[in-house]
Amino acid sequence: MKKIIIGIIVVLLIGGIAFLNLTFGDKETKMNEGYVNGNTAGNLYNGGFFCEHNGVIFFSNPSDGGKLYSMDSNGKNLKKLSEDVATYINADENYVYYVRNNAGESLDFNFVAFHRNALVRIDHDGKHPLILDTEPCLYASLIGNYIYYIHYDQLEASTLYKVRIDGEEQQQVMSEAVYTCNADGQFFYYHGMSADGSIHRYDTVSDTSTVVYVGNCFQPIVKDGVDVYYIDGNTDCSIVHTNMNFDNPTFITRDSVDAYNVHGSYIYYQRFDEDGDSALCMIKNDGTEFQELRKGDYCDIHVTSYYVFFRDFHTGEMYYFLRTNPYVIEKFHPGKLDK
Repeated sequence: MKKIIIGIIVVLLIGGIAFLNLTFGDKETKMNEGYVNGNTAGNLYNGGFFCEHNGVIFFSNPSDGGKLYSMDSNGKNLKKLSEDVATYINADENYVYYVRNNAGESLDFNFVAFHRNALVRIDHDGKHPLILDTEPCLYASLIGNYIYYIHYDQLEASTLYKVRIDGEEQQQVMSEAVYTCNADGQFFYYHGMSADGSIHRYDTVSDTSTVVYVGNCFQPIVKDGVDVYYIDGNTDCSIVHTNMNFDNPTFITRDSVDAYNVHGSYIYYQRFDEDGDSALCMIKNDGTEFQELRKGDYCDIHVTSYYVFFRDFHTGEMYYFLRTNPYVIEKFHPGKLDK
């Protein structure tokens, strides 16, 4: 009996230490110089399951229930970084940031799962986890030394928050729950939550928001402050491109679009068709070289240097293909590792 009690105490102590480490982490935070952005707008709009930084992909591994892993940009050197289910992944030179979504995880003596939905920072090698926000979060985006994200609490429901990457200076930024996916330097762009859906630019230096383009623009992707792609709510959700300096909107495709991602000179998107002609497609950003890649209903389109990843909407199966060879599509099963 005495040995059993001692064993329980040891387990509690180990769990307590793990919990304290997760909560307080490494206090010597390495700050960023300049306005580093943690992931691409297209990836974050699609759930942020993949994030590439300096030749490494940090990702939510479908072979291990969505746990946080890393691999080289070419798909080699697989590593498990955390037992957390990771979404909205961001990375800078020193850390990986993600929204933990452990709602379905067991809590049997699992002290590291105390805050099952939270905003977390971790080293590139999976060490020194630090909780930045203990409440449920969504759409996290790194801008410089702050994470901007949707924070939920019972008092005000979903609102826009920011927190410094060391866990300090947490505060509400807006009473609205706007998407912060499209970070560009010190700014992030978002579509208005009102009926007109105009594109707003939020300046994280002055903490001010300005309407920069009037329209009904869903999931805007703004590059270099003027080059804009968006899903047009006025035309059955087609993809439109414009330059805000000249305001000459051009349809990239007339297809109805559920999800899309812009990378380099190509746009990858899910065509929605009520008559059963839905498909994953790609097209050049000038509207040429349209290609239908795979019939069906897909979501979570992510793009890295070499690959495009996407998920079957109905089965949850993840697929991928080389960007240089989009017709060879395979299931993405990277494998499962012990941490």
